[in-house]
Amino acid sequence: MSLDDRLGAALARLEMLGKRDRADLARYGITAKKAFGASVGSIRAVAKKLGRDQALAAALWKTGWYEARMLTAFVGEPAALTPVQMDRWCHDFDSWALCDTLCFHLFDRTPHAWTKVDTWSRDRGEFVRRAAFALLASLALHDKKAADELFIKRLPLIERAAADDRNFVKKGVSWALRLIGRRNVVLNEAAVVVGRRLVDAEAPAARWVGRDATKELTSPAVQGRLAKKKSRPAR
Repeated sequence: MSLDDRLGAALARLEMLGKRDRADLARYGITAKKAFGASVGSIRAVAKKLGRDQALAAALWKTGWYEARMLTAFVGEPAALTPVQMDRWCHDFDSWALCDTLCFHLFDRTPHAWTKVDTWSRDRGEFVRRAAFALLASLALHDKKAADELFIKRLPLIERAAADDRNFVKKGVSWALRLIGRRNVVLNEAAVVVGRRLVDAEAPAARWVGRDATKELTSPAVQGRLAKKKSRPAR
């Protein structure tokens, strides 16, 4: 099938699966201008049949349809995604759902992920800055081979952005700090130090991030899991 045929078939499938309207999406803070109403589960089912296809992913993104853009997270090819495309798509983000899904299922698998965390954290755009920390959280969860130093180096980014009182930014910052602190004992200690410092910060948003992260990272549940992980023999 040609690219146009593949694109047309994917859009037709998404439209057929659409069940919700835009008002329903808006209840979750998703204000998509063009939406079929297909669920994330349906989108993933479509992606499973399509497989990875970077040309199709780029074409889907250009349509502007919410579900088509969500689909790019599952059909885009991490190795083929360029830094320019990542920037372009990131600056198109208009909801936490698009931002988090692209970061969690595609961006964190690219060789450019760490650089984009650094770059996007300095951007003033709400969803671009959220993307920096959603991506950092995704790396903390998925990149099992990443050295502790890569995360410790980004803790100052978290501390600087914690004062941003925009809802989606501060929640993204907290998410990143909490997931870093859940990786191992060393990173937990480093993250708790940052969290406790934020608790005493002047900015209300920073204090919120500090309390949110410190409460979780010092909880018996998290400390217990880390202790068990530390006691396991190296393989």
